[in-house]
Amino acid sequence: MGSESDLPVMQPAAETLRRFGIAHEVRILSAHRTPAAAARFAKGARARGVRVIIAAAGGAAHLAGAMAAHSTLPVIGVPIMTRALRGIDSYLSTLQMPSGVPVATVAINGAKNAAILAAQILAVHDERLARLLAAEKRRMAREVMRGSRK
Repeated sequence: MGSESDLPVMQPAAETLRRFGIAHEVRILSAHRTPAAAARFAKGARARGVRVIIAAAGGAAHLAGAMAAHSTLPVIGVPIMTRALRGIDSYLSTLQMPSGVPVATVAINGAKNAAILAAQILAVHDERLARLLAAEKRRMAREVMRGSRK
C-alpha cells in the first residue's frame, strides 16, 4: 500500500487471504516517495515466490501501475477513498493504464474483492483453493437466502 494510513482499508484483504490459507506479506511502498524501493519489490517479487500483487493507493494512485510496469505478475489495484474527490481520482489513476501495462482494478476501498480475485487467479492451478472458493460462494448464497426468508 502507498501509505500507513491505507492499512485499515486493506485489513480485509489480509483477513481474506489468511482465511483461504494464502501466504502474503504487507508492505508500505510509494510510487512517488519510494520509487526505487517499489521498483525493487516488483522486480524481485516472482523470485521470492509472489504470484499476484495487490497494490493500493489513494490520490494519484500510481502504485499498482508502478508494480505492473516492473513485473509480469498479475497486479490488482485497490483505489483508496480520498477526501478531495471521494476516491474517483484514485480509481481513474488505477484503472486508466496504457496498453501493455494492465492492472485489474476493483472498487474504491475494495480490498476484500482484491483478495478474492487474487485467490481466484491462484485457484486456476490449485484445486484445494478452488474448492474453498466454491464453498465460500455457497455460503454467501445461503446467507442471501436466509435474509430473503426473513
